[in-house]
Amino acid sequence: MSYNILYLLLFVLFSCNCGSMSEAQKKEREALTGGRSESLPVESGAAGNQQSCLITGLYPLLAELSSSLQSLKASMDQEQFRRKEEHNIAFAATFGNKGDVGPFNTNFPMVYEKVFLNAGSCYNTGTGIFTAPVKGVYFLSLSGHNKTSKPMALRLFKNGEAMIGVYNHPLIDAGIRYETLYNSITLMLEKGDQVYVHLLANHWVFDNTDNLTLFTGHLVFPL
Repeated sequence: MSYNILYLLLFVLFSCNCGSMSEAQKKEREALTGGRSESLPVESGAAGNQQSCLITGLYPLLAELSSSLQSLKASMDQEQFRRKEEHNIAFAATFGNKGDVGPFNTNFPMVYEKVFLNAGSCYNTGTGIFTAPVKGVYFLSLSGHNKTSKPMALRLFKNGEAMIGVYNHPLIDAGIRYETLYNSITLMLEKGDQVYVHLLANHWVFDNTDNLTLFTGHLVFPL
């Protein structure tokens, strides 16, 4: 709603107030009419016509004001819905029923193909990369499962920079045993920052239908 409408509305309301008689004016008229309650015909008619005209003039302004307020409310509702959708960011994925994976002579990108949740569609199931859609604080976690007789090393990266990892050192003569390791971190991400997990060179990882090797994250709050 423009300020011009407000100014016009205030002007009309002020004019209406000015068109009404004050108590002093009423007493003056009563004195002129000898205490009779009736007003002077000419002035009464002029004042009444003025008030009627001004009040009638309010109707289009009030209609425009109502229309402007409805448009403003609709716009605010749309913006609130857009922001809500934009900030509904969360994902959870597992490596899948692959058994033993590794070792490789270079870092191996972990692509978590079995997706439980991908609100906002910011986790790429083809590359294993999560891309932050908005600047904010994010919570991220990873877990890894492996036989204790084999070394495991998973590392979480942000734009190529190592953040956290999970490791196990092999236990010789420990028999066939398995263990699951977990780690998490809260990071401030800019819009477009990428987060992903690598299996480090010369290490192993394991997963099956129990979904033991996971990569998860969600937006805590936007900035």
